[in-house]
Amino acid sequence: MLFEPEIPPNTGNLIRLCANTGAQLHLVEPLGFSFSDKAVRRAGLDYHDLARVHRHADFTAAQQAVAGRRLLAFSTRGGIRYDRMAYRSDDVLLFGPETRGLPDAILDELPVGQRLYLPMVSGSRSLNLANAASVAFFEAWRQLGFPGEATRA
Repeated sequence: MLFEPEIPPNTGNLIRLCANTGAQLHLVEPLGFSFSDKAVRRAGLDYHDLARVHRHADFTAAQQAVAGRRLLAFSTRGGIRYDRMAYRSDDVLLFGPETRGLPDAILDELPVGQRLYLPMVSGSRSLNLANAASVAFFEAWRQLGFPGEATRA
């Protein structure tokens, strides 16, 4: 789930990730771009029709759409390293906008045990949104045994 994403290629890259892994992408509006933006289409290549993308008018609507599922917020202010979480198949991974991250109001709604971070070297500010979401998603998918993975000959 991307809360108010701002940079079209990040969203396009995550559409492609979802299409290739069977994950769903939830986008919380307002978006910082038009969903038909050329940069979103270019980054997502021809995967848009293969991905399940849900758009929500606001965070409340997004929460209602995933009610009953555990929300895991990723933030530089998180307290648990992402690889120390025991992921569940119905978890929702939540990421904030590229320039400001998740607002305190959202982070404060979640228990401390649901606020995660990705490690970085000292002095770093943040990772690219699409990269951070990919790292987190693949760790969760790995822990779950890569369900739905294509059989290799």
